[in-house]
Formats: sequence, structure tokens, C-alpha cells
Amino acid sequence: MRLDLHSPLHKYLRAYPQWHFSPPRVRTVRRLERFGSDYGGYFLDPSLIPVEPVIYSLGVGEDVSFDLGLIRRFRCTVHAFDPTPKVKSWIESQSLPPGFTFHPVGIADFDGVTDFYLPPRPDFISHSLVRARQYSDRSIRVPVARLSTIMRNNGHAQIDVLKMDIEGAEYSVLAELVKDRIPVTQIVAEFHHRLSGVGARKTREILALMDEYGMKICYVCPRLEVMTLVREAETHR
Repeated sequence: MRLDLHSPLHKYLRAYPQWHFSPPRVRTVRRLERFGSDYGGYFLDPSLIPVEPVIYSLGVGEDVSFDLGLIRRFRCTVHAFDPTPKVKSWIESQSLPPGFTFHPVGIADFDGVTDFYLPPRPDFISHSLVRARQYSDRSIRVPVARLSTIMRNNGHAQIDVLKMDIEGAEYSVLAELVKDRIPVTQIVAEFHHRLSGVGARKTREILALMDEYGMKICYVCPRLEVMTLVREAETHR
């Protein structure tokens, strides 16, 4: 059989060996729906989204179709976080609904200011707190805050949907989330184990920690990078 180089099966077979043939698997079956574009969309269980949900979108880039899809469907507010000046300029050039609330700050496991490494090409958008060969050696200084700090400032006691595409910082942020016992109903995250110095083992370890915290995988993308996790009340401690 000849595979299309862009087919889901081909992407899966390329990613499979790095997991030592034991990739992350779906642990609970939910009725999922995609929100957003093919590039910037994610799968959620809409039945778990309440009236006036608390939604945090970490990492904005130049595709807010996921956020806009949720705003249209649930008539809600989405709090979006990204500290890069390029993203801030792009946001300011868009005509966005009142429900889209942008915060020019990054989310980390500490409060303060830190280095954000630039993408390797000027036409790329993704920056990272993680120093890896996939990014430039050049960096900018940006403000960051802990998730618990942001929640406290916003008056939020829990998060209904937490989306994360933060270029390798997800590991420390999720570990901090568990440490702080932050209640979250759904998490959609892109895990960056492809970055140099990270690796699939780190993703496996954080998924095990989330599983112990009661967050069960209900979706895994063909590249074994983007996943949706939902809280099961009876296992959440």
C-alpha cells in the first residue's frame, strides 16, 4: 500500500516508534466536537461546557478560530494569553468580538519576566520559553505569570476549558496545575516532545500525572501530539 505523505496514517506511523510502540491511548470515550479550523481547531465534549464557562486559551498565534468557535456557540468569554509583540499587533489588526479578551502575558510556573526564544525565521510566529534547536538563539524579554495568579486576578475558582499550545512550556504549567490543585474540566493541549531535549518520555510522565489527577485522555491526534483530556468527577481528588 502506498501512503499519502500527508495522510493521518502516515503521520501516525512516523510518530509511533518514538513511543517505543506504546503510544498514549484514549482512556474514556466522549462525544467530541471540533471547534475551529483544520489548522487551529481542537476537539471538546460540548456537553461538559456550562452556561458562562471559564475558558483560557494559552498561546494565540495567528489563528483564533477555536476561540471564536466557542464564543459563537456558547456566547461566552474566552481569555486568550500570548506575550509576543507580533501576536499583539496581529490581534489589534483583527475585528474580534467582545467575548475575545486578550492578555499580553505568557503562562509559566512562576511570576515575573523571562526570555522568550524567537522562531528560526521572521515569517514564523511561534516563540518558546524552552531553549531548543528548533528556535533561534535570539530572545526577547516578556512578562509571564502562574495560572493560579491569573485566575486569582480574574476572580476564577475553576477552569472549564483550558487550551494550551505554548511550545514546550506545557509540562511545567501542567505540573504546577496539579501542585496547586486547580480544578479543570477539559484540557486540550499540544505536547512538544519533538523539541530537542524534551522527548516522548516527558509527555508520558506528564500524562501519567494528569491521569492520577483524574484527567483522562479522550482524544489523541494522528501525530500523537494534540490531545484532549476530561475530568472524571469520581476520580478527581
